[in-house]
Amino acid sequence: QLQLVESGGGLVQPGGSLRLSCAASGFTLDGYTIAWFRQAPGKEREGVSCISNLDGVTYYADSVKGRFTISRDNSKNTVYLQMDSLKPEDTAVYYCAAAFAPYSDSRRYDYWGRGTQVTVSS
Repeated sequence: QLQLVESGGGLVQPGGSLRLSCAASGFTLDGYTIAWFRQAPGKEREGVSCISNLDGVTYYADSVKGRFTISRDNSKNTVYLQMDSLKPEDTAVYYCAAAFAPYSDSRRYDYWGRGTQVTVSS
């Protein structure tokens, strides 16, 4: 079975940092594009970042560019999202997802974790 499990969420003050982890099991992570999406209450799910399996290129939403960094550790079969300079508007449930290419449309992703809550508040 192919599974993704997110961890690392929590409560942090504005300007703080968190590192989210997306651990894969049942498949080799580097064969897939892994993306992070987030969804705040009452809002649509939005793409945050992804790392391509085709060329290793990373992508970021404009709202997080320069603050978030996505990376892979293939030895641990895990993708990370380092989040720095966090803002209250970053508050959301963060999900990781796997696809065969770096799609921007969340509907193209075949496998999803169950999410981890990130709350940025003073």
